[in-house]
Amino acid sequence: MLAKLLTSAVVGMDGALVQVEVDISPGMSNFNVVGLPDAAVKEARERVRPAIRNSGFNFPYRRLAVNLAPAELRKTGPSYDLPIALGVLVASGQCPAPPEKSIVLGELSMDGTVRHTQGMLPMVSVARDEGLETVFVPAVDAAEAALVEGVTVYPVQTLGELVSHLREEATLEPAEPNLHVFEPNDQYPVDLAHVRGQEHARRALEIAAAGGHNLSMVGSVLPPATCWRADPTVSTVGSIRLPGTSALPSSRHS
Repeated sequence: MLAKLLTSAVVGMDGALVQVEVDISPGMSNFNVVGLPDAAVKEARERVRPAIRNSGFNFPYRRLAVNLAPAELRKTGPSYDLPIALGVLVASGQCPAPPEKSIVLGELSMDGTVRHTQGMLPMVSVARDEGLETVFVPAVDAAEAALVEGVTVYPVQTLGELVSHLREEATLEPAEPNLHVFEPNDQYPVDLAHVRGQEHARRALEIAAAGGHNLSMVGSVLPPATCWRADPTVSTVGSIRLPGTSALPSSRHS
């Protein structure tokens, strides 16, 4: 039996949809993953098999092939674990298929727990841009994923919990976005907006604060070898402070 479902990949800073195709056929027990997977994706076999068994389901010991399309796109990281495991259960008749306009994301531990996955925002954003409506993500990443408007995000704690939801034996509640990250912080008496000129220096400060990068500024304006870790309060000549909200994007830009 053949099962198809969607997941997502991160390409640079953008997301790209990936179709997971799982086929189970008679023959000697085998589990192959194709579609230009890296080592972490190939190792999904060793996580998916025990995760399915330890979640109370039967792993089909037959010829099992997983294709990640498009084949020319390099697949990296462990975020394909959950969609592969769900595809195996759908193909073996143990679980209904997820909704047509949905994607599934997440790394699996061997006991079936769904772990944190990096690159959540670009992967959920591409789902929204492609007209998808539902996203199943690790529970620890649900608040972040819910910042993307226009999609319904369901937090998934375990593989078994997701299967119960699809079987309509239990119901997952949609996640709420964590909007406090966009709220202004009024504890700083001065703001970078008060600085006039110094466009290049301001731009560097904003980028460093937004990404949490190290920053070094050298020149006549600053004492020699002035260096700091960019954080919500950045001090320089004149006690200029850079509030944590100065470089935060809007929820739409996230």
